Amino acid sequence: MAMSDPINQKIKKKSFIRGFVLGLILLAFSLISYYLITSPNATAITIVLGPIVLKGILPIILVILLCFNLRKNIGGYWTFRQAVSGIFIMFITSYTLQMVGYDLLFVKVIDRDAVNKTQIAATRATIEVAKKTNASQAAIDQRKADLQKEFDFQKNVIVFGIIQNYIFYLIFLFIFALAFAALFRRNPPEYMNAVNPDE
Repeated sequence: MAMSDPINQKIKKKSFIRGFVLGLILLAFSLISYYLITSPNATAITIVLGPIVLKGILPIILVILLCFNLRKNIGGYWTFRQAVSGIFIMFITSYTLQMVGYDLLFVKVIDRDAVNKTQIAATRATIEVAKKTNASQAAIDQRKADLQKEFDFQKNVIVFGIIQNYIFYLIFLFIFALAFAALFRRNPPEYMNAVNPDE
């Protein structure tokens, strides 16, 4: 079933709104995660599990709920193509908002020392976990050096690097949209196609 103009516009509008809401929530999760791991009282478990829950598990649950809600709000049915379109719009809107809000505004303007604070917290957690697992000093030093390289790269990202990362994430988000569309596709019943043969 081809996407008619009214349905197409409805999907775009509702996907954009849900993407905006998702972006705001993900931005809040990023800020909570940042303050959680950079807190002086943060433990290694908090530093490791905090981002996994706030940037991994909860966002996936939220996306699933929003996909169900989006499909319901456009009539309960959409083809694979419609689902890909709607979910991708939602993803790209949320990612853009989260990137501008956190990576550009918060990290580059509000708290310019955010990367350093995150590095200190990550290094502290790495050492703490390594000591608990009886890792050798050489292994600890290697992990610290690896972390240093990762954070040095983040500090030196230039405009081209930001654009390159954005393009990479667009491709990544499209692949995710394909996967979610396959899961949430719900083709209209045959009688609807008979009533609207041109769609």
